[in-house]
Amino acid sequence: MKRRREKITYNYECSLTAEQFVTTEKAPNPKELLSVKAYYEMNPDKDDRPAVIKKKLGVPSSEDKQ
Repeated sequence: MKRRREKITYNYECSLTAEQFVTTEKAPNPKELLSVKAYYEMNPDKDDRPAVIKKKLGVPSSEDKQ
């Protein structure tokens, strides 16, 4: 009979938004972790999420600016 291994969890914090994360993988550089929200705020030109998702999150889209 195989023994079940306990899952090890790691708690991290976004360096900009202080948002808490729980992962099952150890991060190589935990001080450099960013949340998805913080990444897209820093790089709005790389925001390739669908318009439906942006609207749901309340992110102003490029169509709203016109």
